[in-house]
Amino acid sequence: MNPEILIELTQIGKYYQMGSEKLEALKEVDLKVGFNEYLALMGPSGSGKSTLMNIIGCLDSPSYGQYLLRGIDVSSMDDSELAQIRNKEIGFIFQTFNLMPRISALENVALPLVYAGISKKERQLRAEEVMESVGLKDRMHHKPNQLSGGQRQRVAIGRALVNKPSIILADEPTGNLDSKTSEEIMKILDQIHQLGNTVILVTHEADIATFAKRLVKLKDGKIESDQIMKSSN
Repeated sequence: MNPEILIELTQIGKYYQMGSEKLEALKEVDLKVGFNEYLALMGPSGSGKSTLMNIIGCLDSPSYGQYLLRGIDVSSMDDSELAQIRNKEIGFIFQTFNLMPRISALENVALPLVYAGISKKERQLRAEEVMESVGLKDRMHHKPNQLSGGQRQRVAIGRALVNKPSIILADEPTGNLDSKTSEEIMKILDQIHQLGNTVILVTHEADIATFAKRLVKLKDGKIESDQIMKSSN
């Protein structure tokens, strides 16, 4: 195992059985991602980028191939083992925020710590710390419907960070935001990367992809290109 490689996918494939037809979403994908990389996954609808993100995020398992995370083979783990890996290693940021509407922003941020079995006092402290780091100290006790779209995405980022994961997966994180708010959210992701996290961004927007340092393009379930970005914001 190369100690600098965090994620290593070898000949990863994913297919779905649709009646008698086999639909291949990913075909023999090879990908290595190092610690503290900032990678954008791009591709048209149906290219396989969401499927690839789900496999990297341990939300789904490949049909074939091997996935090593920190040198550990996670490709054949069962659902409960994958859930443990997710909770420890991966923070998710979604386009639709996925916040619980009936609880406060602070309680939303603390949720992953509940699943991790962290004490109530420690949960409170860590959640408050994260809320402050994303600029929402004065909005901690507001419910999601009392927040703007940009503020809700900041809460979602806080929730992704609270478990101190090594990987942040951001799936179209600016898809529901205006351009000014999008830029603010991308600056927060940039700061997260600078603090040492590996950030993987899924987007179909070329201007959003320019924030990353490396661009991987998918087409028809395969990697079409993989390049270092010459200039990033």
